[in-house]
Amino acid sequence: MPYAVTLDQVTKAFRDFTLDHVTLRVPEGTVCGLVGENGAGKTTVIRLLMGAIRADGGEISVLGRSPDAPDFREAKEDIGIVLDEAYFPEVMTAAQVGSVMRDTYRRWDAAQYAGYLRRFELPDRKPFKEYSRGMRMKLAISVALSHHAKLLVLDEATAGLDPIVRDEIIETFREFALQDGRSILISSHIVSDLEKLCDSIAFLRRGKLLFCEEKDRLLEQYGIFKGTAEQADSLLPDAVIGREDSAYGGVRALVRRDAAPSTLTLERPTVEDVILFTVKGAKRI
Repeated sequence: MPYAVTLDQVTKAFRDFTLDHVTLRVPEGTVCGLVGENGAGKTTVIRLLMGAIRADGGEISVLGRSPDAPDFREAKEDIGIVLDEAYFPEVMTAAQVGSVMRDTYRRWDAAQYAGYLRRFELPDRKPFKEYSRGMRMKLAISVALSHHAKLLVLDEATAGLDPIVRDEIIETFREFALQDGRSILISSHIVSDLEKLCDSIAFLRRGKLLFCEEKDRLLEQYGIFKGTAEQADSLLPDAVIGREDSAYGGVRALVRRDAAPSTLTLERPTVEDVILFTVKGAKRI
């Protein structure tokens, strides 16, 4: 299976943080959500993928090329990137941004760019400094989608946006992903956005990758148990990933279906349930 992104035992050490032997693969034509708390290592992974920093160990490939290779500049033609802040000169207008991008990307599509400006209702003559945060992110996304990229790399691209704008942007990403061979790696702490969009979920915590699973398979592995503390205590320790006990004696827990009694009634979890209870379980160890 060809991969849009691979990291194999990648490490990167800073003074107060270490990305620790991360292995991650994003198959071509899929959307992978990279989730984790602030400081978990999501932005570090993206900076490594884009060649902004170098790994201390391990191997990285993006669209078949190493970020350290001399020809990686060619690969960047096929990558659309959106960071958590859109950076354009404040006096520039959207029309001027388009002119600059025309000279930056060989496959720049001016008609497509104009279409996104209309779709997102972005004024093409207003200076960037007068844009709201939502407008700024929409402009960055319009640029990323207008040079026929094969891979989108998105770092908190929906953070700080209101729900209506987020839904509009997620729908735009979904349309991109439906095109043949297009892939997305999106980092976010808004797990509900990832659940709507992603085929797989990778969970980073304190520099370690705790899991990377297909979303549907992940949700099929676990169930939410609701009952008494006595019932929860009767379950095998290996069955319970994490639990929360209320002051009134009730328990809500994430349970592995294959280790729980078949007679136990379990509800379907959300991706957020899996992540939160995984963290709760890690804190109990």
